[in-house]
Amino acid sequence: MVADDNIKIVALNRKASHLFSIEERFEAGMVLRGSEIKSIRAGQVSFGDAWVEVRPDGLWLVSFHISDYDHASAFGHEPLRPKKLLLNTEEIKKIARRVTEKGFTCVPLKLYLKDGLAKLEIGLARGKTGVDKRQDIRKRDEHREMHRELKGKK
Repeated sequence: MVADDNIKIVALNRKASHLFSIEERFEAGMVLRGSEIKSIRAGQVSFGDAWVEVRPDGLWLVSFHISDYDHASAFGHEPLRPKKLLLNTEEIKKIARRVTEKGFTCVPLKLYLKDGLAKLEIGLARGKTGVDKRQDIRKRDEHREMHRELKGKK
């Protein structure tokens, strides 16, 4: 994603890139309550083991933790409440089709604020095997070693 002055990254799901190979990415809005958006702006969120679930009425973000907002009145929010994702109908159908295929799942990747609105980047992903994970580690180590050598030559 291109760096933009109007985008503030709140949280990244680093675990997702380790466990899954991301095939396709989508940007989704979320249906939130007032105290939830205030907690998001304060950075009080955690991906934990969150996932995106396909239901008859659309896509839902499940097990995503948004902490209670300290200054909210008695009408706060439940931290693990499922949140409905807002995408266009064609994107929802495409994701639903792909998730029914064997080996595909939909995972949250990044939460950010774009022009003051909370957006979630979700990805269609396949689970990585142990071999895939080792290859990624090897590539990362080679890349790191190359940078060290270039840095030493200056």
